[in-house]
Amino acid sequence: MRPPRAGRAPATPTIPDWVLWRERNGRLSPLRIVALAILILPLFFILADAWRANLGPEPLNAVMHETGRWSIRFLIASLAITPAGRILAWPRLYQIRRMVGLGALAWVLLHLTLYVADQNWVVTTALLEIAKRFYLTIGFVAVAGLCVLGWTSTDGWMKRLGRRWKRLHRLIFPIILLAMLHAFIQAKSDVGQESLLTGILLWLLLWRLVPARWQSSLPALAALTVVAFLASVGIEYAWYALATNLPASRVAAANFDLTFGPRPAAWATIGMAGFVLLAAARQLVQKLRGA
Repeated sequence: MRPPRAGRAPATPTIPDWVLWRERNGRLSPLRIVALAILILPLFFILADAWRANLGPEPLNAVMHETGRWSIRFLIASLAITPAGRILAWPRLYQIRRMVGLGALAWVLLHLTLYVADQNWVVTTALLEIAKRFYLTIGFVAVAGLCVLGWTSTDGWMKRLGRRWKRLHRLIFPIILLAMLHAFIQAKSDVGQESLLTGILLWLLLWRLVPARWQSSLPALAALTVVAFLASVGIEYAWYALATNLPASRVAAANFDLTFGPRPAAWATIGMAGFVLLAAARQLVQKLRGA
């Protein structure tokens, strides 16, 4: 084999998009491997519950709902990567953003498949139910939107669409709002998980509205956490007031009373306060290095 001509750099290996555990140069990526393991791990939890018969009287229904929750969790996690990378000044973290988004798509497709299975694999029955029930309709629209984003997430589609690619992928925001509404309607009066996820989602959406120069500022992040907490309490109040017969004011007031532990909105705020701590830690490290 002849050596490459002088002055010509050796060809960079081309890694297919489906090889998620390697970087573009072909090297194994510990960060990608960890992210892939986290995306798969909930499946083992579900299988363990099934093995121990901990899924209740309707195991298929229970697994269907759990896969839906994990799809939303991973969608929200994909949105959290950008602020985390910005606050930590760690751009390598962006490498797993597409992987996490595709992982959320895989979970939502599993969720849809289990729904069809719950309809005895009769696709026409499933489609009729989706058309008749509003919360199923918006859930299906969210699934269809995610499929479009997943299909066009490759490097080839990025080059093909150019500037339009970014505009298309901003659809993730209305898609995830539809998914959250679907989850709220399906959960009915037990919206603890949904309220927690809404609090986190509100923080992530509001962060994107903050001017770039303040997105890593401690005061801005702290204020954003308070605003997201109050907004999530307001949404929880509105849900209980409009969609249930439960005392909405008492539920909302419980978010400010820690006697019996934090409510979901408070837990979301505690989680988002982690971004404030990350920013503080980064600033402390920078000061120590400069000292």
